Amino acid sequence: MYATILRHFKPGDWLTLLLGSVLVVLLALTLWGGGHADKAVIRGGGKIIREVPLSRDLQIKVPGPLGTSIITIQDRKARVASDPGPRQYCVRQGWLQQAGEIALCLPNQVSLELVGSKRIYDSLNY
Repeated sequence: MYATILRHFKPGDWLTLLLGSVLVVLLALTLWGGGHADKAVIRGGGKIIREVPLSRDLQIKVPGPLGTSIITIQDRKARVASDPGPRQYCVRQGWLQQAGEIALCLPNQVSLELVGSKRIYDSLNY
């Protein structure tokens, strides 16, 4: 079935498909990303504990109901290095580097969010 459809394509059809595909990829790369992050906002228990610029390498201990979460900032990236939560979802999130990225340690009520000069919208602030 597909072979008969592809056989009827003319050179202009292939050019249109190619240009359309390139345009979609360029738009996705341009509009999808959150931009560069300037600082990390660290919350504990729903309150902002600390706002830290990503230009400094730090290791921050954040207390929570289950214990202490450790957040590492290095090379303009941030991550939750360790957390006492049972499933370790926020640790598995890995390095965050774009504005709008967030790691949530829900059982320990700790979060790490990267913020840039340009605010983006995501599912959390929709």
